[in-house]
Amino acid sequence: MSVNMTTEEVQKRLEDTYGNGAVRVADMNGNQTNYQVLVESPLFAGKTRIKQHQEVMALFSDELASGEIHAFTIKTVVKN
Repeated sequence: MSVNMTTEEVQKRLEDTYGNGAVRVADMNGNQTNYQVLVESPLFAGKTRIKQHQEVMALFSDELASGEIHAFTIKTVVKN
């Protein structure tokens, strides 16, 4: 049985990429498989919402493919 990513691990990975903005992560079901994230970053400027979400999802492609993370709800905001 694999160990799922903790909220803190998800937060750190997002902050490592989008540290120039703000990141919030919530474990939606309490078992570390369903996360809701809010990422505010100037790195999203000029990108479509779909592209922004694809970039965030790509950070967790292995975990999503393996089922370690089952669901990921994303909200992105361009931070000025």
